[in-house]
Amino acid sequence: MRRRVVVTGLGLITSLGSRVDAFWRRLLAGESGVSRIEAFDVTGYSVQIAGEVKDFDPTAYIEKREARHQDRFSQMAVAAAMQAVDDSGLDLAGVEDPFRAGAIVGSGIGGLTEFEQQHTRLLEKGPMRVSPFMIPKLMINAAAGQISIVYGIKGPNAGVANACASANNAIGQAYWTITSDEADIMICGGAEAAVTPMGLAGFCTNKALSARNDEPERASRPFDRDRDGFVLSEGAGIVVLEEFEHARRRGARLYAEVTGFGMAGDGCHIVRPDPTGRGAAAAMRKMLKDAGAAPDSIDYINAHGTGTPLGDVAETKAIKEVFGAHAAKVAVSSTKSSLGHLLGASGGVEFIATALAIRDQVAPPTINLDHPDPDCDLNHVALVPREMAIAGAASNSFGFGGHNASLLLRKV
Repeated sequence: MRRRVVVTGLGLITSLGSRVDAFWRRLLAGESGVSRIEAFDVTGYSVQIAGEVKDFDPTAYIEKREARHQDRFSQMAVAAAMQAVDDSGLDLAGVEDPFRAGAIVGSGIGGLTEFEQQHTRLLEKGPMRVSPFMIPKLMINAAAGQISIVYGIKGPNAGVANACASANNAIGQAYWTITSDEADIMICGGAEAAVTPMGLAGFCTNKALSARNDEPERASRPFDRDRDGFVLSEGAGIVVLEEFEHARRRGARLYAEVTGFGMAGDGCHIVRPDPTGRGAAAAMRKMLKDAGAAPDSIDYINAHGTGTPLGDVAETKAIKEVFGAHAAKVAVSSTKSSLGHLLGASGGVEFIATALAIRDQVAPPTINLDHPDPDCDLNHVALVPREMAIAGAASNSFGFGGHNASLLLRKV
């Protein structure tokens, strides 16, 4: 019999709140975390808004000297992991075998702040003034490595870089690691801090972002007829996964059970999705197959739903292809409408929202969905949350490069 995997701890850092309870309350209230960027001068940028985390203080979690040795994305990952471990009630210092606990954390870009700062130093002061901490700060696997150091855990440890699917891939890999008896406890999710001068500039010239600078809170409009791109955001979403019997023996609180994971590629274009949605559909089918679940057993989907003209239509086609007649019944929402797009961290935060939806039996809303696109004709949870029975829920993440990853959660 395959080992069961449950969610026992949640932690996050987002523009909508840096504690799970505050985040969830504001998400259900239909609030937005999108605002004008304050971290740097955006004069000259075509887009001047983001889901910026304005109140994050890494020294609330990490000793000041150590915090200086980590990039912002890694600091956020460690902070969210510490929240998640505290929430789980685990004493990782007291685990019988540290090789049975590990960390897998994704990021699409990694330490972009450090890269920009050290490149400037290189040009202005010369090569011998570049920080010796540059490489260990900017590498994508730094987040998982730093978490393992904090807790002294020595099990499976990896960084995942699959663009906007990174966190879902990290959680899925962690889930498989437990089902295959390679570990009992996994800290996993994603972190991203790409709201930087170079990060914003790259997405501006890529023409991927919404340019609603005058109404930031209304800029992210997944599935809406008037959508014009996604909103760049930053943050982290980290969860604790645990083998079911291990969690049950210690009396842990169980948010949900992870029962399936699927991933597939588009093989189509480096930034545009396959317009037919075939890769996304394949990931969802593999998720259902992995779980041994029928399409009509899914009550809610936390969609990738970025608010791009092409992506939302492709995801709609994929959902219809996989769920058939049930696609008209399954509730669908995109929490990116409130959060913006956290890139490699998005799947971690959205996985948390999905777990909380199961816990509280309420689907969070897609705000700003004032005029649903006729080409995105799904059962949308528009504008306000929907109280409903949720036994099974899926969370989708699709990324540049044609990476598609879907996770299935069930009520325990």
